[in-house]
Amino acid sequence: MKLKHVLLIGLIYFFTIGCQKGGSVNQPPDTSPVASSATATPTQDTPATSSAIVKSGTFIAAEKPTEGNVQIVRKNGKSYLELDGAFKTSEQGPDLVIILHRSDDILRSTKPPAYSIKEGDYAIIAPLAKFTGTQSYPIPDSLNMNDYKSAAIWCRKFNATFGVAKLTG
Repeated sequence: MKLKHVLLIGLIYFFTIGCQKGGSVNQPPDTSPVASSATATPTQDTPATSSAIVKSGTFIAAEKPTEGNVQIVRKNGKSYLELDGAFKTSEQGPDLVIILHRSDDILRSTKPPAYSIKEGDYAIIAPLAKFTGTQSYPIPDSLNMNDYKSAAIWCRKFNATFGVAKLTG
């Protein structure tokens, strides 16, 4: 008899709580001023971001077809190298990296067909994550952006420059 009584109370509790959480089907959404103003204010979970384009350029092919745009962006005190949605380079190279180079005309300062570059004239930003599409890479704070005038996709293993972009801005 006690078990029946406990089960009956449990079922009543379950259905009562379940119905309260579901709410009424015809109940209008809460549009009180308190609720709407709370969603408009940035919180710690969704911080406001400020960004500015510092430099930008368009890739041209060197040893391999490379196209799209690159920009150096400053966001909340940190610099990033960003490749746009039109970015595309060859998948034929091993060990491809993104570099910043001191020359504003890498192709003129090197010799084809590999357009090899000299140690000390560049800074490696990161290994290339993918051969196409939008990408963003943090730039180390230790780099002085005034020292670098172009960006390139470079095959570190064979010292071959796939594509370059003169940075202006």
